[in-house]
Amino acid sequence: MSASKQSCFHCAQPVPGEVDCAVEINGVSQPMCCHGCQAVAQAIVDAGLTDFYAHRTGPVNTPEELVPEALQTMELFDQPSLQAGFVSTDEQQLKHASLILEGISCAACVWLSERHVRALPGIREFQVNYSTHRAHVSWDDHQLKLSDILRAIHAIGYVAHPFDPGRQEQVQKKERSQALRRLFVAGLATVQVMMLAVAMYAGDYTGMEPSIERFMRWISLLLTLPVLFYAASGFFTNAWNDARRGRVGMDTPVSLALGAAFSASLWHTWTGQGEIYYDSVCMFSFFLLISRYLEMQARHRAGQAAEALVKLLPASATLLQDGRSKVVAVSELQPGDQVLIKPGETVPADGVVMDGQSSVNESLLTGESLPRLRAIGDKLVGGSLNVESPLQMRVESVGEETLIAGIARLLDRAQTQKPELARLADHIAGYFVVGLLLIASIVALAWWYWEPTRAFEITLAVLVVSCPCALSLATPTAITAATGALTKAGLLITRGHVLETLGKIQHVVFDKTGTLTQGNLVLVQQHTLADLSDQQALAIAAALSQGSAHPVAKALMQQADDIDLRIKKLSSQPGCGMQGEIEGEIYRLGHAAYVAELAKTSPPSSARLSGAQVYLGNQQGLLAHFELADQLRTDARESTDLLHQQNLQIHILSGDNIATVTQVADVLQVDAYKAEQRPADKLNYVNALQKDGAKVLMVGDGVNDAPVLAGANVSIAMGQGAQLAQASADALMLSERLQTLPLALDKARATRNVIRQNLTWALLYNLSAIPLAASGLITAWMAAIGMSLSSLVVVLNATRLR
Repeated sequence: MSASKQSCFHCAQPVPGEVDCAVEINGVSQPMCCHGCQAVAQAIVDAGLTDFYAHRTGPVNTPEELVPEALQTMELFDQPSLQAGFVSTDEQQLKHASLILEGISCAACVWLSERHVRALPGIREFQVNYSTHRAHVSWDDHQLKLSDILRAIHAIGYVAHPFDPGRQEQVQKKERSQALRRLFVAGLATVQVMMLAVAMYAGDYTGMEPSIERFMRWISLLLTLPVLFYAASGFFTNAWNDARRGRVGMDTPVSLALGAAFSASLWHTWTGQGEIYYDSVCMFSFFLLISRYLEMQARHRAGQAAEALVKLLPASATLLQDGRSKVVAVSELQPGDQVLIKPGETVPADGVVMDGQSSVNESLLTGESLPRLRAIGDKLVGGSLNVESPLQMRVESVGEETLIAGIARLLDRAQTQKPELARLADHIAGYFVVGLLLIASIVALAWWYWEPTRAFEITLAVLVVSCPCALSLATPTAITAATGALTKAGLLITRGHVLETLGKIQHVVFDKTGTLTQGNLVLVQQHTLADLSDQQALAIAAALSQGSAHPVAKALMQQADDIDLRIKKLSSQPGCGMQGEIEGEIYRLGHAAYVAELAKTSPPSSARLSGAQVYLGNQQGLLAHFELADQLRTDARESTDLLHQQNLQIHILSGDNIATVTQVADVLQVDAYKAEQRPADKLNYVNALQKDGAKVLMVGDGVNDAPVLAGANVSIAMGQGAQLAQASADALMLSERLQTLPLALDKARATRNVIRQNLTWALLYNLSAIPLAASGLITAWMAAIGMSLSSLVVVLNATRLR
C-alpha cells in the first residue's frame, strides 16, 4: 500500500504522501498524518496507555476522543488555577508539590520510583515517604511540567495525583479493603489445601488409591488458582514492573518462587508423577500477605500525625461581605477576606483578629492543653479552635501558604529524607536481591549435580526464605513512628538526619531570652519611695508608658488595673525614658540618672541588679523603683535536671548582661555560661566545642540565633506564628515546652537502637536462613513462615516507638 492510501493510526485520517511521521506502538511502527498526532501518540506510549488503541471501537470524531482520559487529567494539573491549591513556589522559582502514589507495595517500589523520576530533566528533588505513600517533588517548571512527572510515574506502573486528605483516606480505605479480600481468599484456600496436603502426606505412609491422590491433586490445583492469580497477583505485577525497567526488586524472588512452585506442581499434576507444592504456594502467599497487611496498618498509624495536621482545616467558612454573611468553601477564601468564626468553629485560614476576644485552643498544633486568649490585633492560626466568643478575622494566608501547610511540608520532608543508615540499608538491599538470585542459581546447579531430585525444592526454599523485605523496612518504619510520636508531643522534626544525630549529642547550648525564659518582661518587685500608695505610683508609671512601645512600658501597662489619669506634653527621650505632665506636675519614668536629673539629685548609687531597673520621679525626687525581669519558663529547671541525668553538658549563651545571665545559670545549675554574646561569638563558642569532637545541639529562637543554629550539629527553634514555617532549624518546638527536649533525646536514642536492632535482625536472619535452606534443612513452607515472621518482627519492633 502506498503512503497516500495509508490512514493515520491515531485519528484514522488519510496520511499525506509528503508526510513521514511514525510512532512505534507495541513494537510496530505506525503511520501518523501530522506532527500533532505523532506527539499525542508518543505521549500515550510514554505514559504506558497503549491499551487506548486496543479498546477503541472505531474511528474517533472529536479531538477529545483522540487523547485517553487519564492523559487529559494529567494535562489539567498544568493549569495555574488548579495548581494554586497544592503547588508552592520558592524564592528560586522552583515548584514544590505533595503527591499520593498508588500501587506502592514495598521499599523497592519507593527505590524504583525515586530513581526513575530523578532521572527526568528539571527534577530537583523527588522523595517518597514509604509509610504514607506520599511523595514530595520539586521541579523547574521551565524544563518540565507536572503532567510530565505524572506520566513518568504512570509509565512504571504507579498512579500519582496531588495530595488531598480526603483522597488519601479513600486510597487507604481501598488499600485496606483490597488487602483484606486477598488475605481472606489466601487464608481460606490455604486451610483447604493444607487439609488435602496432610491427607496426601498420610497416604504416603499408610497407602492411598492413585485415583484418590490424583483427585486431591486436581482439587488442590483448583483451590490454588485464586490464590496465585488474585491474592498473590500484586507480587507478579510489581516484579513485572521492575523487569520492564531492567531491574530486580523485593518481589522478584517472591514471584520466581511462586511461579516456579506452581509451574512444577501443575506439570506434576498433569503427568501424575513428582512432588506438588500447592500447600507451599498458598502458605507462602498467605503469610506474606499477613505480614504486609500488618505492615500496612502500622504505616497508616505511623502517618496519622502528619495526616491529622492537614485535616485540621474545615471544609467551609462564614465569609463577611457588604455587611452580610454567607457560607463558602475554604478553598475560595482569598487574602484580605473577612470571616466570622463562631464559638466551637475551627479557624479556616491564617489571619488577624479584627473584632472580638476569645480563647483559642491550639492543642492539635502546639500540644498545649490550655486555650490561649486572642484579641484584636492577635494572629490566628488556621486549624485552631475558637472556644468562647465570636471572632472576626482578616484572612492573611490561604492554601499552601498557611502555617499548617508549611508544617505538613516540613514533616513530609523529615520523613522522606533518609539518614545514613537508611541509605546504607537501601544500598545493601538493592545488591542483596541480585546476590540472592546468583546464590539460588549456584544452589540449583550444585544440587542438580549432587542430588537432582532435591534441586528444585531446595532452590525454592532459598528463594522464599531470603526475600530482603525486612532489611528495607528496618529504617523507614522506625523513623516514621518516631517522628509521628514527637509531632504529637509538640516537636516537629524537619530534617531527616535529626533523629540519627540527636542520639549522639553531648552538649546542649541554650539561648536565654525566649528559650529558657518566656521572652516577656513582668513586674517582679515595686519599691515606693515617697508618700504614695503602690497603686498610685503604678498608675502614674502606666500613664507615662502609654507613649512607648518598649517592652518595659508594655509590662507596666499590663500590671496597672486602670489607667484613668490624663497626661499632657508626653515626650520620649530615646534610651532614657518618658516625660509627661499629670495634674500640673512633671513626671519622668526611666533610667535612674534620667529621672534624678529632673529633681537635680544624684541617682541611686547601689549596684545594678539583674533584670530591668526602672525609676519614677518628679521635681521633688524619686517616687518609686520598679524591678522587671524575664521569667524563667515553668519547666526550665525540671528540663535541665532531666538533661543532666542523661549525662549532657548544658551551656547558656546570651546577649544579656552578666548579672542577669548569672542569676539564670545559678537557678538552672548549668555547666557553663557566657553573657553579652553577639551572634558571631555564639557561633565561635559552638565551633570550639565541635573542634574537640563534640556533637552540639543548639536551642534558640530561630531568628537572632540564625548563624549558630546553622552551625550546630542539630538545631531546634522555639517560637510560634508564621515564623515557624520559615524557620531554618532542623526541628521546631511547636509547644514551647522545654520538657519535650529530653523526651526527644530519649526518643532519638531509642530510634537508633530500634533501627540497629531491625538491621541486625534482618541481616542475621538472612545470613543464617540462607545456608540452612541451601543445605536442605528448611522446606519451602518453613521458609514461607520464616520470611513473613522476619518482616513482622521488624514492623512490630518499630511500632514500639509510637
